Amino acid sequence: MKIVVSGGGTGGHIYPALALIRTIEQKHPGTEFLYIGTSKGLESKLVTREGIPFKSIEITGFKRSLSFENVKTIMRFLKGVKDSRRYISDFKPDLVIGTGGYVCGPVVYAAAKEKIPTIVHEQNSVPGLTNKFLSRYVNKVAICFESARAFFPKEKVEFTGNPRASEVAGIQKRDILPTLGLKQNQPTVLIFGGSRGARPINDAVVKSLASFAKKDYQVIYITGDVHYEKVKAEVDLIGMPKNVAVAPFLYNMPEVLSSVDLVVARAGATSIAEITALGVPSILIPSPYVTNNHQEKNALALVERHAASMILEKELTSAKLINEIDKIILDEPLQKKMSAASKDLGVPDSSDRLYQVMLQLAK
Repeated sequence: MKIVVSGGGTGGHIYPALALIRTIEQKHPGTEFLYIGTSKGLESKLVTREGIPFKSIEITGFKRSLSFENVKTIMRFLKGVKDSRRYISDFKPDLVIGTGGYVCGPVVYAAAKEKIPTIVHEQNSVPGLTNKFLSRYVNKVAICFESARAFFPKEKVEFTGNPRASEVAGIQKRDILPTLGLKQNQPTVLIFGGSRGARPINDAVVKSLASFAKKDYQVIYITGDVHYEKVKAEVDLIGMPKNVAVAPFLYNMPEVLSSVDLVVARAGATSIAEITALGVPSILIPSPYVTNNHQEKNALALVERHAASMILEKELTSAKLINEIDKIILDEPLQKKMSAASKDLGVPDSSDRLYQVMLQLAK
């Protein structure tokens, strides 16, 4: 079997793709993959690091206001379709799947026009423009939130969950914290702002470091590559507390997630899939800069089930962040209730579900 996978821009689109590839490799050894992304996106690093054949096209997203950039985007889309058709013609896949991001547009569209079986995987509660556009042409739409069903042709929709959940669900606690300079058996909070980081979260955390130094818990703080040098300079001026570890990025995020007691994060779909698969309580700070405010809707799905609390970015301060962390990490019964609620929302067999949908189409 040969499969083309496309997804890019952020880890939220790439990690599910990689998780699915690993599942297929286990269940169907000998499957050949071609990943089509952009050369400037995070996928060019993460995919090639896994040794998966990679081809690139150039594409950007539409501006929501009238702009000459949209004309350029249309031209890039058409060229992306042409390049994708060439890659697809050379590779001759049995199936093409898009896991999100602008790059999926031309790739999946080109495949559908060539009558190759196609799937788009929508991770969020509210889909973006690309997947809504592609849903007209693909054979199946896989979703992770039931609320997304209403946005797509009902006969095409399959609830599968996020493949990343399957990948992290079985991970057990390990002695991973000492590798970050922290204690293994102390309550631990993991704070991160997505694969690229988030400046408002970074600002709040930097202002909280002096307070963290006095706490009985410890903190792992992931800045994102883009923000790391600036944050490090600020931290060097303040002084690094012994109970805080700072890093730009973690390639072993599932192992770290399985070893912490509380997560503070954006409400991206892949982060939520990981958190719920492991049953970790969370404080979610939705990004307000996303399509249709979908991260807030993602977060509400957990808040309404008492698996998480939420802080809106416009209300985020150091004092509010510390207060919310203290409220959960220092209350063991509350932690346990939130953990159980989080676990109930997980879909640990999500990769298998999506794999079965793919098998049906590839026959």
